[in-house]
Amino acid sequence: MVVFEQVDKEKIQLLVKDGFVKEEAKTIYEAARFRKGEVAVICYTSGTALLQGNKEAVEQAAQRLQKMNFGTLVHSGKFRQENGLVIGSDESLKGDTFGGLVVAAVKADKDIREQLMELGVADSKTLSDQQMVSMAEKIKKIASCEVRSMLPEEYNKHHGTVTDRLNQLHAQCAQYLLPGKHIVDKYPGCAVGEVQEEKAESKYVEVAAASILARVGALRQMDYLSMLAGFTLPKGSTHVTEALLELKKRELEFVRFVKVDFKNVKEFLG
Repeated sequence: MVVFEQVDKEKIQLLVKDGFVKEEAKTIYEAARFRKGEVAVICYTSGTALLQGNKEAVEQAAQRLQKMNFGTLVHSGKFRQENGLVIGSDESLKGDTFGGLVVAAVKADKDIREQLMELGVADSKTLSDQQMVSMAEKIKKIASCEVRSMLPEEYNKHHGTVTDRLNQLHAQCAQYLLPGKHIVDKYPGCAVGEVQEEKAESKYVEVAAASILARVGALRQMDYLSMLAGFTLPKGSTHVTEALLELKKRELEFVRFVKVDFKNVKEFLG
């Protein structure tokens, strides 16, 4: 499977030049659908184009279209084909000083998996914020989902480590969506899920979809906290000293904005 973004009406015509034959669209989200040999191309109204079919043929077609400036290649790969109901979960903000935690889970069967792949669902790290927000809304219309957002104030009330909180949230999300085989994007200390795999978001479409919902949830939480603080809070944990100083200057409660058990916060607070 290969996904292109920023494919407008003019670029769609490049498919005809490359020998693709137009077919009837199958969903309201499709602008057009084409086929050439073992490769099918689905062009969506969002400007996303999905290439699927024989792996080698798809890769060759993608290379040709890339040379023709067909669009921006944002994802190239193939998700594993699972059987039955699968629940994939992923998290965001676990390594960030500011913000709490967000965990999301997505449940799919064979038909829903195909729809998610047709949408062009990919690992959230390969998508822009704008692409993720748009994709998240479409995912929610297709699949059963659960998102748990833990604000810093709630995070700081809990005893234990960030891993303990993650295990709790992943378990809660999966429990809400049962039945289904629970697949987790493995993190250090992960103690939940029937399947725990590193980089699961690039292997299972359910986890990829969950990673998108988790990151969008994180964006919204950070926007909310930034509004409360009165300034834009930074992501990550590397360049946060200036923001910590700003919290102190404004006499804001640290428990409402940061993970106070993080080493850098403890050192800052002395």
